[in-house]
Amino acid sequence: MRLGINLGYWGAGMDGDNLAVAQEADRLGYDVCWAAEAYGSDAPTVLSWVAAQTESIDVGSAIMQIPARQPTMTAMTAATLDSLSGGRFRLGLGVSGPQVSEGWYGVKFDKPLARTREYVEIVRAAMSRERLSYEGQHWTLPLPDGPGKPLKLTVHPQREHIPLYIAAIGPKNLEQTGEIADGALLIFPSAEHLEDTAVKYLRAGREKAGKTLEGFDVCPTLPLAVGDDVNGLADMFRPYTALYVGGMGSRKQNFYNQLAQRMGYEKEAAEIQDKYLSGDKNGAAAAVPHQLIDQTTLLGSIERIAERMQAYAAAGVTTLTLAPAGFTLDERITALRAGTEALERSGLV
Repeated sequence: MRLGINLGYWGAGMDGDNLAVAQEADRLGYDVCWAAEAYGSDAPTVLSWVAAQTESIDVGSAIMQIPARQPTMTAMTAATLDSLSGGRFRLGLGVSGPQVSEGWYGVKFDKPLARTREYVEIVRAAMSRERLSYEGQHWTLPLPDGPGKPLKLTVHPQREHIPLYIAAIGPKNLEQTGEIADGALLIFPSAEHLEDTAVKYLRAGREKAGKTLEGFDVCPTLPLAVGDDVNGLADMFRPYTALYVGGMGSRKQNFYNQLAQRMGYEKEAAEIQDKYLSGDKNGAAAAVPHQLIDQTTLLGSIERIAERMQAYAAAGVTTLTLAPAGFTLDERITALRAGTEALERSGLV
C-alpha cells in the first residue's frame, strides 16, 4: 500500500505551510500529493506550484470539478501539467454537488452519471491527441452546421496515458467509476464497511469492462492525528464530520449523509443533519458518534495507526491518502512522519 497526502483547499488558513508539507512528503517518499477545489482556490494552480518545487511526488486533482470546465479544457490542463511536471500528474474528476454546480457554475445538476461518462470519453480522446469528433447527449464536437472543425490537442503529455480518477460515493457512481476510470477517490472510508459501501461496486464495474481490480487504485482520504488520547483526538474532527454528514448538501440530497446511513448510522445521521440545518452546528458536532469518527480517521499511537493501515489494506485500499492534522507546521510535519513510520511498522511496504 502506498501513501498520499491531501492538502485540501487553499485559503483554509494553513497556506503558508502547505508547500513545506508537500516538500516533506516528497522527501519521505509519499506517492502523490492531492489538492482540492470547490468555490475558492482552483486545483491546477496549486498543483503547478507544488510540482515546480518538488522532485518525485506525483501531483493530483482531488478533484477538478466537471461543471467548472469544458472537457477539452480539462484535457488541455491535464496535458500541460503532465508535461510541466515531467509525467507526474494524475487527473481526478467529480461532478461536485447540486449547490455548487448550480449555484456557483450555473450548470444544472442532472444526469451526473451520463455527464461523467461522456466527459471522461472526451477527455481521454483529446489527451490521446486524436482529431476530436464526438456526438453525445451532453456534448457535441464540433457543433453541427457551423464553422467548427475537428481539432486535436497540440500539447504532448509526458505519458501516453495520464491516470484518471473519479470521486465517487453512491453505488451507481462507484460501479461506473470501476468501469471507466483508473482509480476511485473515496471520502469517509471505514475499513470495516469498505467492501459493502465501495469495493463491491467498484469490482462490479471492473467486471463490466472485462477487468479485475488488479491495477485499479482504491484511494481514500483519511484525516490523521497522532497521540495517546484517542477520544480527544476524535473530538478534533467532530466539526469536520458534522459539516459533511449534516450540512454538505440539501436535506434530500446529501451524499455523505447517505453514506453514513449505509454504514449503519441511520438515526445518528438524521440527528446530525437536523441539528446542522437548523443552525445548531455545535449540537450537530456533539451528536456525531465517536465510533463514526474513529472508523473514518487514523487516530492514536503509531502502533494503533499501523494496525488500522493493515485493516485498510486488507479491505482493498491501494493508496492511503492522509490529511495530517495540526495547528502548526511542526505538528503537521510530525503527523506526516508518523504516517511513514506507521506504514513501515505495518509491514505493508
